[in-house]
Amino acid sequence: MHRVRIEAADITTLRVDAIVNAANSALCGGGGVDGAIHRAAGPGLLEECRRLGGCETGDAKTTGGYRLPTRLVIHAVGPVWYGGHRNERELLRSCYRRSLELAVKNGARSVAFPAISCGAYRFPIHDAAKLALLEVTEFLSTTEEVSSVIFACPDRTAYTAFQRELSRLLETRRGGE
Repeated sequence: MHRVRIEAADITTLRVDAIVNAANSALCGGGGVDGAIHRAAGPGLLEECRRLGGCETGDAKTTGGYRLPTRLVIHAVGPVWYGGHRNERELLRSCYRRSLELAVKNGARSVAFPAISCGAYRFPIHDAAKLALLEVTEFLSTTEEVSSVIFACPDRTAYTAFQRELSRLLETRRGGE
């Protein structure tokens, strides 16, 4: 777990190999994290995204970082929350898994994630934090190719939720040893 950190941070300012964008399926920019990443990266990001032809929910695609302090942006399309009855949890886990697979494929050793689907898509933050941390720690247990993962939490609610879930996960794993 020493490879996972929770930070109160603006993801667009982090100096990591790859940042993950909580994207929409058209990959055309939008509000929240997606809009902030597109604004910070500049128009080249949108031009490259348009050539990708969109992305399915639960999947991810990569672009360059343009004016961001990262060389790679991984655009993950999270699910809209409909009460948990439309496979939202597995689709969210898939976003994190696919993002890490693409990070490895592209040689990214450090990756920063936002709280995917927790803004306009209304995924409950504590549930999302638990699923994200489970998926990321399971993935990291299978490879050394990613040396660090940061969860960039821009507000107190997200930061507290991710810290709480990381503490619970650590406690559970200590109890199982």
